Amino acid sequence: MLTSPWARSAAGANTYDTAAAAVLPTIYERTTAAAMAAGAINLGQGFPDDEGPQWLLRAAAESITDPTYGPNNQYPPGLGLPVLREAVASHQARRFGVRLDPQHQVMATTGATEGIAATMLAFAAPDSDVLSFEPWYDSYGSIAALAGARLRTVPLSAPDFRPDVATLVSMISEKTSMILLNTPHNPTGTVFTADELGQIVAAARKHDVVIMCDEVYEHLVFDGVQHTPILAVDGAEDVAVAVSSAGKSFSVTGWKVGWVTGSAELVNKVRGVKQFLSFTSGPAYQWAVAQGLEDDRGFFAENQAALQAGRDHLAEGLAAAGLTPYAPQAGYFVLADIAEVTDRPAAEFCLDLARDVGVAAIPVSALTLGNEASADLDRLVRFAFCKERSTLDEALRRLKRSRV
Repeated sequence: MLTSPWARSAAGANTYDTAAAAVLPTIYERTTAAAMAAGAINLGQGFPDDEGPQWLLRAAAESITDPTYGPNNQYPPGLGLPVLREAVASHQARRFGVRLDPQHQVMATTGATEGIAATMLAFAAPDSDVLSFEPWYDSYGSIAALAGARLRTVPLSAPDFRPDVATLVSMISEKTSMILLNTPHNPTGTVFTADELGQIVAAARKHDVVIMCDEVYEHLVFDGVQHTPILAVDGAEDVAVAVSSAGKSFSVTGWKVGWVTGSAELVNKVRGVKQFLSFTSGPAYQWAVAQGLEDDRGFFAENQAALQAGRDHLAEGLAAAGLTPYAPQAGYFVLADIAEVTDRPAAEFCLDLARDVGVAAIPVSALTLGNEASADLDRLVRFAFCKERSTLDEALRRLKRSRV
């Protein structure tokens, strides 16, 4: 079953079963396994069909085998290769006007997921509240639970999925240790505005609360919408840590090269945790990603255009199949409301979809607390459009033929 370790207690509180989570694969892994077992097209897990730009792949291969590129097969420094940290700082300054000291304000991580985990374990105090919007990237809930903290959320509601900043701010109390943000947002595709971020930063400063902002989709923004990094917001440097990675930006999700940026003080606290997770990883990939960040050779724009076309194609096809799609501002995913075709919960719908129709997708309910506030999200399904046109065409053909 596509279930979750989150449960609703008799007292009405949201609880997280860490024992269940320890043996239960993530919803992404379970969906991919279900797709493989059923021979279904996998529009669930967010990985592209293509393998990233060839020049970037060659750079990684050369960095492994050619000693002139450095000793890239042994432990790199714990903070990451200097060339990568410098490239991240240069990229943020050129693209967004964010100035960072690469020696003290940038740390490489084993993908954004490790960066998220290390940051939350550094700042989410036991018995504290961690605030976020839902749905979310599922590691937020798991790591909050591992830290002994409580996750409390505000739903992002259709049709526009804009963050209710006033409600989030009203939930800050003396028990709050962290605020988790994700912009561009997974899975809704919402891009938070500078004003929305500014209000949250002001509240965090007032209450001495740390913000972690997950920005892995920073280069996958459509329709001329502008991404605002959290560290570009006035006052954020004192309270905010940003997490990003190369996986989504360069379509190399398996490389697991991420980074954490922020003030030297905050990054150093995250380092204190990160060094006991993976310690360090992937110097050859780090070296290659540094080359890409310094000069993407037009890949970001090309990839953005291709993804936007895929988004539009998938949304049109889902509508033709009877669903109600919501076109995202960014990311890899279209959310679709299934209420017009079934009254079943999205989790049941997705099981039948993979087994009987041959298309795998993810129920948005798996990315929520499952409480009354998030009930409207239970009829939404997440479909990935970071696929070849032929893959999307076949998936849509199956959906239309089955009349889901």
